[in-house]
Amino acid sequence: MAKEFSAGAVIFRKDPTGTQYLLLHYPSGLKTKKEYWDFAKGHRETGETELATALREVFEETGLRNVRIVPSFREVIQYYFKAEEKTVFKTVVFYLGETKEKTIRISSEHQGFLWLPYDKAMKYLKFANAKKILTKAHAFFQRASVRSSKNHS
Repeated sequence: MAKEFSAGAVIFRKDPTGTQYLLLHYPSGLKTKKEYWDFAKGHRETGETELATALREVFEETGLRNVRIVPSFREVIQYYFKAEEKTVFKTVVFYLGETKEKTIRISSEHQGFLWLPYDKAMKYLKFANAKKILTKAHAFFQRASVRSSKNHS
């Protein structure tokens, strides 16, 4: 069975209305019959670390250079898919990245992008794994803000 490894990031930015998450619009193609929304991610190149792959893919797919990776958030998903009549076992590692930039320059791999608050982003995501990653990222923020407010009391 073929195996693939990818890495990516849940990108967020904070604005006066709250935390906004970046979703990319993937067109239908070889790996999926229908278009979908997801996070920036892609295949690891020879010699790259997981984190280097994630940052490179974020840049290639969004144009974002100034991304701060949030320490202690690393999530792994695994799934099977069919490509050219072959079953592929895929592992994807996701990091959490913060940017202050709002402008995105999408790659030719995508049809569009959206910055959305958590509730709306969940409605756009199609795959259970993507929803799980966003839920974990959002819960991570909730815990972090509770710790932060306790430290300032």
